Amino acid sequence: MSEYAVTMEHITKTFPGVKALDDVQLHLRSGEVMALLGENGAGKSTLMKILSGVYTRDSGDITVFGKKIEGDLNTKQAQDLGIAIIHQELNMCQHLTVANNMFLGRELVKNGRLDTKEMNRQAVEQLAKLGIHDLDPDAKVGDLTVGRQQMVEIAKALLINAKILVMDEPSSALSNAEITEMFRIVRELRAMGTAIVYISHRLQELHHIVDAVTIMRDGKYITEGRFEDFTMEQIIANMVGREITNQFPRDKVEKGKEILEVRHLNAGRMVRDVSFEVYEGEVLGFSGLVGAGRTETMRAVFGADAKDSGEIVLDGKTLVIKSPEDAIRQGIVLAPEDRKREGLCTKLSIRNNIALPNLDIICKGGFLGTINRKVEDDMVEKGKNSLTIKMAGPEIEAGSLSGGNQQKVVVAKWLARQSRVIIFDEPTRGIDVAAKVEIYEIINELKKEGVGVVIVSSEMPEVMGISDRILVMCNGRVTGEVDPRNTTEEEIMTYATQFGDNAE
Repeated sequence: MSEYAVTMEHITKTFPGVKALDDVQLHLRSGEVMALLGENGAGKSTLMKILSGVYTRDSGDITVFGKKIEGDLNTKQAQDLGIAIIHQELNMCQHLTVANNMFLGRELVKNGRLDTKEMNRQAVEQLAKLGIHDLDPDAKVGDLTVGRQQMVEIAKALLINAKILVMDEPSSALSNAEITEMFRIVRELRAMGTAIVYISHRLQELHHIVDAVTIMRDGKYITEGRFEDFTMEQIIANMVGREITNQFPRDKVEKGKEILEVRHLNAGRMVRDVSFEVYEGEVLGFSGLVGAGRTETMRAVFGADAKDSGEIVLDGKTLVIKSPEDAIRQGIVLAPEDRKREGLCTKLSIRNNIALPNLDIICKGGFLGTINRKVEDDMVEKGKNSLTIKMAGPEIEAGSLSGGNQQKVVVAKWLARQSRVIIFDEPTRGIDVAAKVEIYEIINELKKEGVGVVIVSSEMPEVMGISDRILVMCNGRVTGEVDPRNTTEEEIMTYATQFGDNAE
């Protein structure tokens, strides 16, 4: 292993009322992939923003390739030092081409005009270094998959000669095939001598690429070492400050009556003759590869996408659902895959997020009536207490919460309606291990209360760990049903790739 690319010692950072970092240290070598681990709010992102010049440290020392950084480090200086960061929310101009995104802010000019030919040539060259030979530099980034967009971001970092690369939750929105491709590229970068900080809550993927770990908790440095010297139980215990003996708590509840029945549902190309039932006392899981039609099925049930045909029956009554409003009013709700864009108004307060879909309950005289503040206060307080939402107060912006607490706010607004069926699409994406367990406990409580629970998850251990029954989809159809206690990942994958005569 070669020299240290980065050392950070005694780093502190305070925001108004919050000590985000307290005497933190980090050591990263060239040609090394180091996992920076910790719960949401542990201080990982703050530390990386200091390294990349977004934030200034209050105190502490930073050394990059043996050179001590005097004074404040800004983003331009960090870039000149070879530091690049790829954020979880990709920062790209969707309407521009691959090459234009890679050269954004550093465009090449010839004879007073953009030198598109040369930018395209260099873009192709950098992508080729990553083993990517089939990506058109003239393609619009908005037309690419998230995985391909991420490859463009990495190539852009190489273009500015990045020697230190921070990857923040790089696999959270990728398919299995894209994750495999990303791992290949990370190994290529490591072989080139790049120092990589890898931030992820998906602990099961670490053994594929990680050499070392640094663990933080509550803004403090906890421990570091070679990845091979830690067990997964030790990593989790260091992250959360206690031992978590069961990552996937699943309470056994007696199966009750049928709540929801979906009959022969069709919606576009991605939902083909889908039928299923949901019962009291069970969690129904949906598994399958990206593009299998799971999310599209749930959106059609919820009325977010129009269905072509089929019936939705709730407690024995056939429903007419033409919009989410129809579904919500009749007791079927959805916690969507992208909670920031579709599940929350992140710029509005927690109070407003819980109240908005429940104005028919809160307002005297319907939506246009006077808001009953006591009903609203009781609704918010009940949500906060029953779901243990960690917040400074209900008036703060929902977007300021951790991922786990944002998900709890989404659930709180639906619990206020006493909904009959709650659909969770990727319920723990981007959430740390302790918060995941809290979400699973909430799902268990819903199950005990007789609420119909459906979950869609791309994480095989999760869907197997918390579901009581699993339906597997492929190419828009249900291809298999399994008992998670008596199945294997291999059996689920067999059903998940059963294209058969339905493939186009």
